[in-house]
Amino acid sequence: MLPTLLIVDDERATREGLRTALEEEFDVYLASNNTEALFILKNEQIDLMLTDLRIGGDSGMDLIDTTNKLSSPPIILMMTAYGSVDTAVEAMRRGAFHFVTKPLNIDEVEMLLKRALRSKNLETENIQLTKQVKKGGTLSRLIGKSPEIQRVTDLIEQVAPTKATVLIEGESGTGKEVVANAIHHLSGRPASKLVIVNCAALSPQLLESELFGHEKGAFTGAAQKRIGRFEQADGGTLFLDEIGEIDPATQVKLLRALSERSIERVGSNNPINVDVRLIAATNKNLRQLADEGTFREDLYFRLNVVSIQMPTLRQRPEDIVLMANAFLKEFAEENQRPVKPLTDEAIHSLISYNWPGNVRELRTAIEHGVVMSNDDIIDVRHLPTFLNSNRPISNSAPARPENSLAAPLEFNLHELENNAIRAALAQSGDNRTQAAELLGISRRTLQRKIKELGL
Repeated sequence: MLPTLLIVDDERATREGLRTALEEEFDVYLASNNTEALFILKNEQIDLMLTDLRIGGDSGMDLIDTTNKLSSPPIILMMTAYGSVDTAVEAMRRGAFHFVTKPLNIDEVEMLLKRALRSKNLETENIQLTKQVKKGGTLSRLIGKSPEIQRVTDLIEQVAPTKATVLIEGESGTGKEVVANAIHHLSGRPASKLVIVNCAALSPQLLESELFGHEKGAFTGAAQKRIGRFEQADGGTLFLDEIGEIDPATQVKLLRALSERSIERVGSNNPINVDVRLIAATNKNLRQLADEGTFREDLYFRLNVVSIQMPTLRQRPEDIVLMANAFLKEFAEENQRPVKPLTDEAIHSLISYNWPGNVRELRTAIEHGVVMSNDDIIDVRHLPTFLNSNRPISNSAPARPENSLAAPLEFNLHELENNAIRAALAQSGDNRTQAAELLGISRRTLQRKIKELGL
């Protein structure tokens, strides 16, 4: 569905010329005066309005004032043959997005309209995200509309009210801790603590003491009694991140704690009952580790009551721009800067990259862009160098077998091309001309590839 554009000008040749030039990119409406324009604005959903300063006997400034009082006003661009700095300032003070002078440069007008539309889309998405946050739903941090992320949110809503142990698996940076937080806050114990332990950050002895606590004198350096994380999380949720890193001895104690719902501090034989909802996460394949004998199979089954597989960013490219826009707002506020739209080139760069670091890497890239841009947009030149270089997209392609040099590369390119086209179509609202621009190819080439890929 094309974005809608209302062109308001008393000169028929100008109206018709602009429609001819822009109708491939926009669903164009025409008006010759303020009355016609307001009738269209009140009866149609108009995204953008391009109006002359002098419209016969009407004033474009008055039209701006009236339009901005509507419940859902479009973004407005002013055009005039009587350009001056004072006029431009006054138009923008009244709410115009930008100002262009006649004779019009069509390329410039089209560029400004697209930039204005990106700004409108970003504002709309930010309003939607703000509404979600105001509702108190922690699921709002799981940004995306893809089937992959929808399956995750459905699982969270299903499992959160129960007491079931949850195992979250996925690559680093996919949002496993976000899911753990959502499960906790949507459970029946949100007022209780969510206690987090990074199992990979502690030695075996320290991890055992961290989880179960210890008595004074239990080992060298134990100068006083310590309450462990299980006891701290009593009545709440314990999140064990990187659980695939725990040593065999701690695995045994963890299995007992899950089976008996009680723990013993290091240096004590007295059981302590605990009411803890356990969530674990790993970027390793625990099933494979259990098969190899490096992770207890019985503990794996205890942890894997409900499994949530976090999709990589490569598996949901249609969510990249939506997440990027949310991060733009977050980091703009954090750094006290205005929210700036991404250019087509920046969007193309984001959806073409392989994202080995997933959402965490995307957040870092957007923060870099917010900090480095001194313009009114964020272009590819403001993003980290790995996004504006010409190096290969895939950072993690599998090694090619000696007797099959071409097959793996062909498979990866096919998959990346498929994902990039899906993302561009999603970002453009199925506007194939705009999608082709995002991808840097012609519309005819895009049509051919869509047919070849069966999209």
